[in-house]
Amino acid sequence: MKERDALERASSFIYSNARLMDRKRFAYHFEGGAAGEVLGALRPYQNEDGGFGHALEPDMRGPHSQPVATETALLVIREVGGFGSDLLEGIIRYLRSMTLPGGGLPRATTEVNRYPHAPWWTTEQDGVPSLNPTGSIVGMLLGQQERTDFIREDWFQSHIAFLWDCVEQSLPGDYHDAVQWISFLQHAPDRERAAKHLSRLEEWLTSPSGIETDPLAQGYVHKVLDYAPTPDSFAAKLVSEQDLEMHLDWLLSTQQEDGGWALTFPGTSPAAEQEWRGWLTVENLKTLKAYGRLT
Repeated sequence: MKERDALERASSFIYSNARLMDRKRFAYHFEGGAAGEVLGALRPYQNEDGGFGHALEPDMRGPHSQPVATETALLVIREVGGFGSDLLEGIIRYLRSMTLPGGGLPRATTEVNRYPHAPWWTTEQDGVPSLNPTGSIVGMLLGQQERTDFIREDWFQSHIAFLWDCVEQSLPGDYHDAVQWISFLQHAPDRERAAKHLSRLEEWLTSPSGIETDPLAQGYVHKVLDYAPTPDSFAAKLVSEQDLEMHLDWLLSTQQEDGGWALTFPGTSPAAEQEWRGWLTVENLKTLKAYGRLT
């Protein structure tokens, strides 16, 4: 009964507060909605250069395309099995144009500074390659089957070379690095080489720097369900059944009175906070559904 109530209250929150794209994502996962409607709601965020902006990543309020916003678009496309969409054509064109000498995409460009943005997105110079979001973007593109002609192109191969350098030179610094490792290494074409680094990653994930197993831990920490939002997540095998159930109970208990979930980081504006809450509420419902906690 509690789980059914959670879904009903979340539905009310989503339809009262979330942006159109997240309403369509909710409908896709819980009401038999069409993938095409999700992609249709995503389309207005795409620019002429093929990249995505317009606050698709809510902490970047400007209109210009940014690599991280384009990563968000790819997450949505993957979520609904939309890699056959013509949206991907523009994304490939944008990524090709943003590839830096030696490989890698920038974390953000200085255009972000011209508009309201979270302080962590302030960018001092262009042309600096970053693991985040290169690893996630390359991993998602390697993992899809619909469009693969670009994978052998020099620009894409330079990204792969850049990512190998990143994982071979250090360990993840935090959660954001770790998810980049996971996305890339799970789909990297050299499986033997990837296996070695996945083993290193598992050691890091189970160290004090990795998965936070205390559901009540405070501050900007990343917990069991951040790393293992579904049973088939890479990190799920590293989590005990007891910890998993405890975190699922905790997730249900943190649903707010209005039916949504609160942010675990500071919102940069009322609009950004509301947009993040809509996204996060759909993500949390997906996790609860994946683990059989929604009926």
